Amino acid sequence: MARYDQRTALIVTDVQNDFADPKGSLYVTGGEQVVEAVNDEIAAAVGGGALVVYTQDWHPPDTPHFEKDGGVWPVHCVANSWGAELHPALRRADGAVSVRKGTTGDDGYSAFSERDPQTGEVHDTPLGDALARHGIQRVVVVGLATDYCVKETVLDARRRALPTEVLPRTVAAVDLEPGNGERALEEMRSAGAAVV
Repeated sequence: MARYDQRTALIVTDVQNDFADPKGSLYVTGGEQVVEAVNDEIAAAVGGGALVVYTQDWHPPDTPHFEKDGGVWPVHCVANSWGAELHPALRRADGAVSVRKGTTGDDGYSAFSERDPQTGEVHDTPLGDALARHGIQRVVVVGLATDYCVKETVLDARRRALPTEVLPRTVAAVDLEPGNGERALEEMRSAGAAVV
């Protein structure tokens, strides 16, 4: 369990049906088990007065992010679809911030930034401004998936010099290549994140 206070944000990364439900189009093995551990952290964050942030992939039906349009991923988390909804067992915190990524067809791996898949141009999501408005000085990152959106969110947080903590029991990996999840955790450690 992480330590929480009013200067801390818990970033709940993409705990959505398409990732966390076995019927999801891009199911992460063990994703549904992560929900309970994430709920424990949300309860602790709320109890400590921390800000809770929920991120969601929120893609248009056609995007270069998808394999059918030249990308690498099956169609997933299409805006307003069942797959894009937060997992029904996920605890909702009052006063939370919501960040939707990939809304214009960009690659939205990080909660902090999106990248145009054709030009490579990177632009910020609203998250950085939201954290600044709330006086956030530290983040804890949980959710799905270790080797993509969790990792990129953590690396972006470290680029912004935010002390960052990752809790391995609250994440699960896609593991397109065996061991990707463990390698991602090591990359986060190397960037200065506390992986505890």
